[in-house]
Amino acid sequence: MTPRWLLAALIFGTSCQEGPPPPPFDGQAALAYVTRQVAFGPRIPGTEAHRRMGDWLDSLLTVRADTLVVQAFDHVTLAGDTLPLRNFLARFRPEAEDRILLVAHWDTRPRADAAGSANKEAPVPGANDGGSGVGVLLGVADAIASAGGPPRGVDLLLVDGEDYGVFADSADVLIGSTWFARNLPPGPRPRYAVLFDLVGAPNPRFAQEGYSLTGAPGVVRRVWETAERLGHGAMFPAESGIPIKDDHLPLQHAGIPAVDVIDLRFLNGAIWHTPDDTPDKVSAATLQAVGEVALALLWEPAR
Repeated sequence: MTPRWLLAALIFGTSCQEGPPPPPFDGQAALAYVTRQVAFGPRIPGTEAHRRMGDWLDSLLTVRADTLVVQAFDHVTLAGDTLPLRNFLARFRPEAEDRILLVAHWDTRPRADAAGSANKEAPVPGANDGGSGVGVLLGVADAIASAGGPPRGVDLLLVDGEDYGVFADSADVLIGSTWFARNLPPGPRPRYAVLFDLVGAPNPRFAQEGYSLTGAPGVVRRVWETAERLGHGAMFPAESGIPIKDDHLPLQHAGIPAVDVIDLRFLNGAIWHTPDDTPDKVSAATLQAVGEVALALLWEPAR
């Protein structure tokens, strides 16, 4: 029989190792961030709406993060157009060796060219496609700031130029994440990265994306087990999904284990890459669940 004093010590030690719980996430505030992004207009690189949105992100993240790194660069497309782009890297505890990277893209697609789109030349509002991931990361930044900082190093990366060109040919897409992967900031690399894309639709189903399973299976297990523990297992079923070209791939190629949390069903719906991707199609409850998972990953004990 284990002595009571030893049992108490073991319990106390375990609780100390677990540390404090993560701060609360505000899904309604994240939805307000989505609405604000769409209000700028389509965030197409090179447009006034894109510039103003970038300045807004700069102002928000400057006062929340310990350090904000802005990667400003030009990208020349296959057509010869020059796109002014900016990645925003909000760093919390930049000196910490143990780091986690969360990612979303903040640009929107120039053309609503999905098969079912009524107007294939119209721009995409990008409420879910871009806006939802950014809303989650801004909500995470708010929560970290309210808590006085995270228990480990955290990097929030908002990449530009993800959705500009042609995915089938890998032309002029994933521009910002590719630039970041080739120009990593000095200091410790993140232990792993989680990309949030298309994470705002009601009743989502985040199957385990194919390249995530092959490139970072341990991170997939960590993310989906965390969601299950928080009671969000129905949104994060432990089932294999199709592989998707997305911003996690350049990170994987740079040696960072990275996974994509993405509602794969949205890609085959009637809203993706159409003018109907508007804030009324985004759910605060979904953003709440995704934000809770993100914060739990940042606050969980190292293992």
